[in-house]
Amino acid sequence: MKNKGYMGKILHVDLAANEIREEVLPDSVYKKYLGGMGLAAYVLYEKIPAGADPLGPDNILGFLPGLLTGTGSFFTGRWMVVGKSPLTGGWGDANCGGTFSPAIKRCGYDGIFFSGISEKPVYLYMDDHVRELRDASDVWGMDAVETEEYLGKKDGNKGKQPKVACIGPAGESISLISGISTDKGRMAARSGLGAVMGAKRLKALVLAGSKRIVPHDREEIKKISQTCNKWVQFQPPFVSGPMTAFVGALLRFLPTVMAMDGMLYKIMLKKWGTVAMNQMSPEMGDSPLKNWKGSIKDWGIRKSYASNPDVFIDCEKVKYHCYACPLGCGGICTTEGKYSETHKPEYETVLSLGGFCMNEDVEAIFYLNEVLNRAGMDTISAGHAIAFAMECYEHGVITREDADGLDLTWGNSEAIVELVEKMVRREGFGHVLADGVKQAVERIGKKAEPYAVLAGGQEPAMHDSRNDPGFALHYSVEPTPGRHTLGSLLYYEMFQLWKVVKGIPKAPAMYWKGSKYNDPDKLAEFGATTSKYMTIVNSVGGCLFGAFLGAKRIRFFDWMNAATGWEFTPNQYMDKAADIHTLKQAFNVKHGLEPNKIKISERALGRPAQTEGANKGRSVEIEAMMSRYWEQFGWDGETGKPSSEHVERIAAAGGK
Repeated sequence: MKNKGYMGKILHVDLAANEIREEVLPDSVYKKYLGGMGLAAYVLYEKIPAGADPLGPDNILGFLPGLLTGTGSFFTGRWMVVGKSPLTGGWGDANCGGTFSPAIKRCGYDGIFFSGISEKPVYLYMDDHVRELRDASDVWGMDAVETEEYLGKKDGNKGKQPKVACIGPAGESISLISGISTDKGRMAARSGLGAVMGAKRLKALVLAGSKRIVPHDREEIKKISQTCNKWVQFQPPFVSGPMTAFVGALLRFLPTVMAMDGMLYKIMLKKWGTVAMNQMSPEMGDSPLKNWKGSIKDWGIRKSYASNPDVFIDCEKVKYHCYACPLGCGGICTTEGKYSETHKPEYETVLSLGGFCMNEDVEAIFYLNEVLNRAGMDTISAGHAIAFAMECYEHGVITREDADGLDLTWGNSEAIVELVEKMVRREGFGHVLADGVKQAVERIGKKAEPYAVLAGGQEPAMHDSRNDPGFALHYSVEPTPGRHTLGSLLYYEMFQLWKVVKGIPKAPAMYWKGSKYNDPDKLAEFGATTSKYMTIVNSVGGCLFGAFLGAKRIRFFDWMNAATGWEFTPNQYMDKAADIHTLKQAFNVKHGLEPNKIKISERALGRPAQTEGANKGRSVEIEAMMSRYWEQFGWDGETGKPSSEHVERIAAAGGK
């Protein structure tokens, strides 16, 4: 086989029939759909029948590395899990780092797809000679960390630890906000795909292959990676953790905005990880607070200080890097209490369980981070559910008796901890919240609806759409809504795609803050371009943080050509990304979703606008942006639907 970086095969596992078969894919499929996200769209659009129950046998759950994973390129060690989402009813995907991604390829495959439902709990084991479903009864009921340790020891061979991806109790109990864990707490958390895995009675994947991943031109890849690494290792001194709050406050008061260069964020990531934004983001209006109704008037510097970035690196035992990552933003922290160690909480976790609930207790956040990681439950959605319940409690929609005697006043950390534990166990009022905010509204009743902030059924992330209207757009128009990792105005600035992609506009170096709310045509063009690029990033196994350094510095396009031997231009790759994105939108239409009815909640759009704080007076007129965004892809501007002819052309494999 000619060296080309990908393995040329995918694996199909029928859990009901206990059958495993491999499928060889022609090169034309990879040239058209790349790998990762693109390959997933190709398989799922064709294979999942319209109207399939997300928790039923017809849904397909796929695990995919990226096209570039294992080729020697940097920032390309992430993996995707995909399927029909039980949370939104449409396209579902979740993204994770760690060390699991290359293990899929080392077993010889560019994707592993599960269909059917097993009669009993099972896990998939694979090495260079064996691929089989094994009984998982002995690990069913274990948390994610226990499962990984047990199976790693049980199936380890000659001292080599296999790589494990698994669900915890939340996935087993079909929590619609559950995810899939690897590396003892790294989570592919969004879209509720842990529930799909649990419904299939698939506890884990245990991969121990050692096949070589051979790119077309390893020397060229190495050369590009060395250049990339020079940018990553540039690390001048920066401010202390508490000082980041004052940087955020300064940005809030300035009447103008400077286009962000991702090198600044890289410096912060390398020093602290994502917790670098714990104080800066609330101050500048980037963090939604108090269930989207609060502001820095509620969560000022004195309150956010408890979770300033230095708190997390002061207890950081060791930093770690994901596979193929030269940056290393992760870390293991030592804590007091039940769990002596935990992954360093991410910004999303700290804010969703902190300022979003008015919780100042950082020790509780450390504890909850480990509890939710072990349970396999999404911290973003869990934090939303708690804050939603607190606002319902505040307005008398639920009583203390309804909440099992818990005093759900804002910031009550003891109640937050107990309620999260109840959610994990599906116990009492915890069961009401265990499937996320949308299901909680249905269980509590219509009076709770005003306090639910959602995008297409999914809880949006900890980045305020009133501060960056690009987040409002992507929360609303992406085939998997409510996701902060797919685009914003800030991302467009940092990607600096105009340096390598011909014909797209350059972001202005400086502009008045108010102007970013007044040009739907420009925001739609920026947004569509960003969606295409993130499709590339997610198809190659790329890291968003690497992409932030800019397309000229982190050269995904050049790496693809060096790995495969192709000679596509960046513009041609962006055209392929547009087709992949269209196929995901067509997936949603096929499954009965109406794109023009998927929109983030009014409160998150500033309707009505806040009367105080960093986002005072701001609102986002999203409808015009949505329409113009769809038109950028050639879809219908009113409905958001691609034409059947458009989809048929894309779905036909083997084209140029």
